[in-house]
Amino acid sequence: MSAIRPAAVVVLAAGEGTRMKSKTPKVLHELCGRSLVGHVVSAARELEPEHLVVVVGHASERVEGHLAERYAGTRTAYQAEQNGTGHAVRIGLEELAPGGALDGTVVVVCGDTPLLSGGTLTALAATHSADGNAVTVLTAEVPDSTGYGRIVRDAASGAVTAIVEHKDATDAQRAIREINSGVFAFDGRLLADALGKVRTDNSQGEEYLTDVLGILREAGHRVGASVAADHREILGINNRVQLAEAGRLLNARLLEQAMMAGVTVVDPASVRVDVTVTFEPDAIIHPGSQLLGVTHLGEGAEVGPNTRLKDTAVGAGARVDNTVADGAEIGADAAVGPYAYLRPGTRLGPKSKAGTYVEMKNASIGEGTKVPHLSYVGDATIGEYSNIGAASVFVNYDGEAKHHTTIGSHCKTGSDNMFVAPVTVGDGAYTAAGSVITKDVPAGSLAVARGQQRNIEGWVARKRPGSAAAQAAAAATEMSGDNN
Repeated sequence: MSAIRPAAVVVLAAGEGTRMKSKTPKVLHELCGRSLVGHVVSAARELEPEHLVVVVGHASERVEGHLAERYAGTRTAYQAEQNGTGHAVRIGLEELAPGGALDGTVVVVCGDTPLLSGGTLTALAATHSADGNAVTVLTAEVPDSTGYGRIVRDAASGAVTAIVEHKDATDAQRAIREINSGVFAFDGRLLADALGKVRTDNSQGEEYLTDVLGILREAGHRVGASVAADHREILGINNRVQLAEAGRLLNARLLEQAMMAGVTVVDPASVRVDVTVTFEPDAIIHPGSQLLGVTHLGEGAEVGPNTRLKDTAVGAGARVDNTVADGAEIGADAAVGPYAYLRPGTRLGPKSKAGTYVEMKNASIGEGTKVPHLSYVGDATIGEYSNIGAASVFVNYDGEAKHHTTIGSHCKTGSDNMFVAPVTVGDGAYTAAGSVITKDVPAGSLAVARGQQRNIEGWVARKRPGSAAAQAAAAATEMSGDNN
């Protein structure tokens, strides 16, 4: 194990978070596509620790299930009673080793700090190793330190001599802008020994992890600090106002990374992205767009305005306008929208089109094929360079089961067609406007499936005498007679 790589990372995630006023455990609230604890676990994994354990308590089954589903291999330790942060760390370490003693560095982080980056944790571990500290506190210099624990240092050595809570600070100490983040790196053996000496004679009757710092310092060990480059990384989440603010900050960070990598974001204030979204250079994102899940934008792809894509791949040069897509694949140079809805299983080939007010589901559309407007295509395969007329419906559901429609390549289907599945239209075939296609259409054929038109003259005059329609018809008939 390298000098920087920790022996363990312990994530504290046992609290209820009552200020969230929610049935959902605080650490499972999401921002930018990940839970709060998920952000912390992801950052911790960047350290490549030998062990990673999350201490759970409130709603433990839900938290454990979430971790098992999305962060496989993460160990958990159950804190039956929330008796303080020191107690939680002790529970976590006992899950990893007999007596809770580990050789090497142990990093302790809070499960509600989603802005904390792997880079900052790496810097903390590196400082801890380089300075030979017994414990290293992650600190930050903030514009307003009101309410935070102040970091008091030795003027000569720079070592941390105390963490003083705001209510206990002198006027001089309150002027200090360096604050405690609640994130620490410890010498594993010294931590285990000190946790056994933490007392509970305080107003809460709990074991405080911060007491370990005093215990180690009194024993002659050095307590140091690592200052976070961006104080906003240490922000914890206690209510939904703070959740929204953290989401805004993380979203801005993600968009900045995208723009620095060659993506154009026309109006960053109105665009939302998840941490799992990826881009290629020269992609363009217009205002009012949301990119969620594992969405990917290819080189030169253009998305928006007012578009919501989830788990959707957009090919190079494709254009997606005013569209909602979920679990779709949009080929290179394809055109989608405006006002299209692509549901799961939709695959648009290169240079294809799903136009205005088109809905697709579980449909494979071949290269160059167009479904221009006002149509529903569900459970279907359409070949290359075909054209589907306006107001077409693929009738895929018989009330009990879904059925498939296949339309070949180079087909031209008329407007207002109904394709009653299961049915196949062969390559190069045509269907007439207004047809209800219930039987297979051979390749190269024209299918006409509509009733013979019948005109009943004089019907309006007889059935709607005196109406505006009857008067208009009479005037038209008289004018026609005069012209003759």
